[in-house]
Amino acid sequence: MNHFIKFSYIFSGFMLLTPHWAVADELVLTVHQAVTQAVSENPSLAAQGEHARSVRAIAPQVGSLPDPVLSLNALNLPVDGFSTTQENMTQLQLGISQKIPFPGKLALRESVANLLADAAQYDTDELALYLVSRVKGSWWNIFYLDRSLETIERNKVLLRQFIRIAETKYKVGKGLQQDVLLAQLEVSKLLDVGISLKAARKKEEARLNALMNRPASAAIKLPQKVNETIRALAQESVLAEQAMESRPLLFRQGKYIESANRRVALAEKDYYPDFNLGAVYGLRSGINPVNHRSRADFSSVKLSTTLPFFTGTKQDHQLDQRKAELARSQFSYQDAKEAVLAEVSQALADYEKAREQGSLFKTGIIPQAQQTVASMLAGYQVNKVDFLNLVRAQVTLYNYETQYWKALAEAKQSLARLDAAIGVPVINISTSEIFNHE
Repeated sequence: MNHFIKFSYIFSGFMLLTPHWAVADELVLTVHQAVTQAVSENPSLAAQGEHARSVRAIAPQVGSLPDPVLSLNALNLPVDGFSTTQENMTQLQLGISQKIPFPGKLALRESVANLLADAAQYDTDELALYLVSRVKGSWWNIFYLDRSLETIERNKVLLRQFIRIAETKYKVGKGLQQDVLLAQLEVSKLLDVGISLKAARKKEEARLNALMNRPASAAIKLPQKVNETIRALAQESVLAEQAMESRPLLFRQGKYIESANRRVALAEKDYYPDFNLGAVYGLRSGINPVNHRSRADFSSVKLSTTLPFFTGTKQDHQLDQRKAELARSQFSYQDAKEAVLAEVSQALADYEKAREQGSLFKTGIIPQAQQTVASMLAGYQVNKVDFLNLVRAQVTLYNYETQYWKALAEAKQSLARLDAAIGVPVINISTSEIFNHE
């Protein structure tokens, strides 16, 4: 599997948007734009990408032969005059030698480095999934806070209308002053909640800005309306199977196992010797006193080899070390597999809970609460309903509305976590035979 995870997951659908996010503060920031900005500008992701690139450059280095050694020697040079013609054995040598590892060692070293480079790339893909999940989670949290603040403003308007009605009835002797005070108290409570929500939004805004590599104080404006559809998903077994096939974390652990296997093979190769091949050409000067001819030059060829003599204290322990590392990698893979399955299960459970709650609030509880408030308001105006019950009904409606927005945000956040847990968007896992039918 190539490293399509990051690109298919993050950029699918985003390339139709603005290619480089340069949105002014007053413009609306969609969740897709936030993800695009974070993926292109987040320094942690960029650093991990550069790390993967640097690790990729290691393989050709370790797979190459050591640099040859060039030598210049003055051999048998007499110290009484340092003459190159005085002695018959004096020569100036030019030599070259090359270390040659035992056949197969270089290929194994390069293979290990390539596998570790693949693992580093999967680390980048994994970080991208985590980053996207965090961005979406933060974005939806801000969206929920915005809707809660809007709900507060709307309820403040309604409560002030109640105050005016109560004041009117009090002036004509048909109401109580405590009704006015009660409504004013509820307005003050909403003001207090609004202060907390604004502070929470500011903190979440700073968090999202940091993920997008923007100044923490930069303003973020989100759209007021979004697609509120919370669809049914595939069964957990289908999602878990897809996670086994798509999650970069598991591919990374698989590469670690493969590299550990190669290291075991390399440790076994270390029982065999390495070689050193060299050649030397010796230049001699002067006349040979025996035949009165110019002295002939010399040439030499040498072959040396290492002797793996101390295998009991070196190679044996190295092989044990590599086998233990292989076992550790296998256990780590199993641990990662179980962790991924748990992530899928937990995110899916959170999603289903939020989906059911959101549907219940939107189609059942909130319409019923709205009808209750309208009925109580009409009854209060003709002195058939107590003002306290009217206010309580309105506050209850406010709570239900905010709970709906919270459920919607939690569903979207859970979906983002589920996407990250699986490694591909859940929306891509959609065939009619695998849906949960209600």
